[in-house]
Amino acid sequence: MSKNFGAETILENIKLEVQTNDRIALVGRNGAGKSTLLKIIAGQISYDGGTISKPKHVQIGYLAQNTGLESSKTVWNEMLDVFTGLRAMEQDLRALEERLGDPAIYENKEQYEQTMKEYDQLQHAFKEQGGYQYEADIRSVLHGLRFFEADYEKLIASLSGGQKTRLALAKLLLARHDILILDEPTNHLDIATLSWLESYLQNYKGALLIVSHDRYFLDKVVNQVYEISRTQIDRYVGNYSRYLIQKQAKLEQQWKEFDKQQDKIAKLEDFVARNIVRASTTKRAQSRRKQLEKLDRLDRPQGSEKTAHFGFQFDRASGKDVLFVEELAIGYAVDKRVSEKLTFDMKRHESIALVGPNGIGKSTFLKTLIGDIPALSGDFRFGTNVQIGYYDQEQAKLDSNKSILHELWDDYPELNEQAIRTTLGNFLFSDDDVLKVVNTLSGGEKARVALAKLTLIGANLLILDEPTNHLDIESKEVLEASLIDFEGTILFVSHDRYFINRIASKIVEMHPEHAQVYLGDYDYYQDKIAEQKEHARLDALQKQQENPEDKQLATNKQAYHLDKEQQKVMRQKKRKLDEIEERMEETDLKISEIEQELLQPAIYQDHEAAYARTEELDMLKQLSEDLMQRWTNLSEELEE
Repeated sequence: MSKNFGAETILENIKLEVQTNDRIALVGRNGAGKSTLLKIIAGQISYDGGTISKPKHVQIGYLAQNTGLESSKTVWNEMLDVFTGLRAMEQDLRALEERLGDPAIYENKEQYEQTMKEYDQLQHAFKEQGGYQYEADIRSVLHGLRFFEADYEKLIASLSGGQKTRLALAKLLLARHDILILDEPTNHLDIATLSWLESYLQNYKGALLIVSHDRYFLDKVVNQVYEISRTQIDRYVGNYSRYLIQKQAKLEQQWKEFDKQQDKIAKLEDFVARNIVRASTTKRAQSRRKQLEKLDRLDRPQGSEKTAHFGFQFDRASGKDVLFVEELAIGYAVDKRVSEKLTFDMKRHESIALVGPNGIGKSTFLKTLIGDIPALSGDFRFGTNVQIGYYDQEQAKLDSNKSILHELWDDYPELNEQAIRTTLGNFLFSDDDVLKVVNTLSGGEKARVALAKLTLIGANLLILDEPTNHLDIESKEVLEASLIDFEGTILFVSHDRYFINRIASKIVEMHPEHAQVYLGDYDYYQDKIAEQKEHARLDALQKQQENPEDKQLATNKQAYHLDKEQQKVMRQKKRKLDEIEERMEETDLKISEIEQELLQPAIYQDHEAAYARTEELDMLKQLSEDLMQRWTNLSEELEE
């Protein structure tokens, strides 16, 4: 399949296959054509060459970026519209029940049997299609996307843009299409909602085709990655992290083969040059020349496309103590507090991530620190020699009629034009790009301008509000590398859990009436939350016991009398566990071997060979998942 916009080729020779229950991520730079491809597959726009084939019965559901649900109905009634067919069947069932409840029908045996048959068939179909649980499904999906019973009767027209976007996603999930196409579904979702969506999509009975810059989300949900680069597409098996490993390995293999062929060509050309004029060796030289002419020359491997590169520098370090927050209350008015009694401190070199649900006041807190919003009560103060650099997620202050060049130069007139152009070049603004007007830029371009300004401030404390918004994955990785190398202190808000994991040394979870500190990255924070929930569950169970002392006595007695039969069963389970672990290692080794084979040109250029290995790989991965599930179940049984 190919697609052009005017004379510019956007997509060329695109090959993509979606099978039942596939979980596919589409990745690539901003502007690579990902959204364009999704729109073509969804039938939203046309294409210029090639074919797209789909069985007639296959239904495709498509959610574009930031699509808000527009409706005059209430939240609940709009969700009910998804099940119009089921509700009609329900009405038909009620009508049949009324007929069967009429005594007159028993006088005509044939009519009674026909009605009963019709009722049984309809009831079976109704049950199979989820007729007895669709209202429960609506409640489950709405709850997962943060809509509760109090919201059900609200008019959709009265909701915010973010709420309408979540409702559009809810309606699409409930429709249960055969193929679900999602373009940036994680935008505007808080961490709790993202976790729910991951779990829901992992169990979705249908295929998924997803564009997302959320790498943590992709790692959890997808099992294939298609990368669009320079109008072409490549397929990788596995989640996002495995795709990165395979891509690097593939590039290294291509370089080895290219270098090997270049050596061969050089030797052949040298032999021809030295021997073509000699009468005794001219025939051999001509033979080598024919070899050269017939040689299928490999193209020079193309690495990653041009990426931004930058760093954050400062001249003077801050003191050891960077920030103290004491009993702070924040909000836009005394009667509209969003959080209060916030207390924590920050030391030099720490990197703190602020987390919490949408609306808890994370961005408000940062704006309070930089003085945009006054504190309502309590106090905060910075340590000695603290120089602040602030990044605004909305780039609200980047809306001028200036060129990009003068947007920076006016802030730093002491620098010459070449220095400003060099800084902008690091952020992929070169030549005439620097003359673009700021208020005409895309979100991603504004984000790069804001980061360019931030590198010139010389701050030793970076306060960042959603710094990865609008950035493609490659730019996020460059930002991460720059922040990891940064010698100062970082306080940031982000919904990007992959980013939090790489950058944060401490998590501060904001609540309406306190701040909870966790000394670790995002995964550590999640582990501690799970641990707290488990403790709470066990405490609740203990309180339900009428006589805890008797229960403890019984437990001790039961442990003491653990008989030989139970120990025998445990030994059997341990042996089984060892066997499963051996099989898991063998399976993982085989998976790795096949993935390496798929990187070899002789294999991935041979469609049939690649297909056979992919089929085998899919079977092995399913086996690996089954073994892991059996290992988990057996381990839990042993622990109990």
